[in-house]
Amino acid sequence: MEHEARSARQLWVEDERGRRRLPDPVRDAAVRAVLIVSVTLIQAVIAFLCTLAGAWLAFPMSVTAIASTVVATWSVLDIWITRQVWRQRHGVLSEPSSTAWPPRRERQTETEGTAEDGTVGVTAETSSARVPRTLSEAA
Repeated sequence: MEHEARSARQLWVEDERGRRRLPDPVRDAAVRAVLIVSVTLIQAVIAFLCTLAGAWLAFPMSVTAIASTVVATWSVLDIWITRQVWRQRHGVLSEPSSTAWPPRRERQTETEGTAEDGTVGVTAETSSARVPRTLSEAA
């Protein structure tokens, strides 16, 4: 019986909230960077093996591997640049963390109290503890 109960449980539970898909331009830049970096690594390995073998192809492959390293570095930076540009153009959804300050309006409504007649206003306690914002208010 215990064995049947174990087999009835699922071995894998899908997480309902997965990571959001990257925007198309950012994903394109990432795919391009992966391809360029992989070609660069292949060139570097071939240049190393040609150098060990003493083949004539060692020098041209070393030069192209160095040039490809510069291109690969730029392509990796292009992912970050494209992501920042996409965020600036399309905006981001901002979710405050639990430690974030509440918005100013909410903090102001928390400090406001109700008077004896039921009207909402600033209580005497909060008005005396008010900090001046400018020099003219301080005087």
